Amino acid sequence: MKIEAAVTHGQGEEFKIGEVELAEPRSNEVLVRVVATGVCHTDAVARDNGIVPYPIVLGHEGAGIVEQAGENVKAVGPGDHVVLSYSSCGHCENCLSAHPSTCEKMNDLNFGSQGIERLEQDGRPVATFFGQSSFATYAVADERNVVKVPDDVELELLGPLGCGIQTGSGTVLACLKPAFGSTIVVYGCGAVGLSAVMAAKIAGCRTVIAVDVHESRLELARELGADYALNGAEVDVVEEIGKATGAGTHYAVETTGVPAVVHQSLAALRPLGTVAIVGITPEMTVDMFGEIMAEGKTVAGVIEGDTVPQLFIPELVEYYRQGRFPFDKLVKYYDFEDINQAFEDSRTGKTIKPVVKMR
Repeated sequence: MKIEAAVTHGQGEEFKIGEVELAEPRSNEVLVRVVATGVCHTDAVARDNGIVPYPIVLGHEGAGIVEQAGENVKAVGPGDHVVLSYSSCGHCENCLSAHPSTCEKMNDLNFGSQGIERLEQDGRPVATFFGQSSFATYAVADERNVVKVPDDVELELLGPLGCGIQTGSGTVLACLKPAFGSTIVVYGCGAVGLSAVMAAKIAGCRTVIAVDVHESRLELARELGADYALNGAEVDVVEEIGKATGAGTHYAVETTGVPAVVHQSLAALRPLGTVAIVGITPEMTVDMFGEIMAEGKTVAGVIEGDTVPQLFIPELVEYYRQGRFPFDKLVKYYDFEDINQAFEDSRTGKTIKPVVKMR
């Protein structure tokens, strides 16, 4: 079928909206009319750093309505409201032990389009992203990508739950699982970090500290539950965390990927503390003994919050309904024609979580 999609034709090139041919869903796949899609930092990394094949339709935080389901699809059917998340094989040891975000085929399925041939433009194959390619009016996705959500919640809002917001909140609730009354610091107050702040309040953390260099984001962090909001450009973050906690925090979530901030996150932990690294971090040097071993600290790399989307995303929707997870405060809407502006605003941090509405 013919659809409209925002195609990236080469590394660092802007999106061009045009007609693309989308294959019919196979027996294990669903056809989704995309209502809206979030714009994530991972889209920026993929477009600008040459880690995907081109041309490609990016987008991996889709939300829409199922129009057709393959004969072997059991979880959803036509008319269901769904969020699209990442792709996994469902068969490897990690998938079978409830850790699909570390699927053995994670990179191939989400960044390389291995075995997924759904899109074509002018007779030339177009690569699929995260098994969905939601920067389009329609998407075909494997049943494992699809999460059914209630139809009484604004569907346009829910797309970011598929990646960024799932990542921040899942890192806290599903991976770190902080004990009631513990302390936590979140480095970086973008969509991922602010989701972690909200999740920390749900978990019952006694002290939640947010760190950023933008006062507007720190103000929002306070509104969402942070007990302390530290401007890393103005204060000694490690010293201030020590004053607030006495001995450092039990947990930390590092979303920036900035090596100096990663070092701060380790230094501000108390002995036996754990930091979850979520931001895409370049190669860096760590003093394994002085920064980690000497005080029994743990560094954990976390992808997609280490969650099972089909279980976790409906939980987030319920927290939202209860007023305990107001992630709508992060969202700004854009029209499909303005996707390049949404992308730029996301990349520069002007908008915390752009959501593009389809036509």
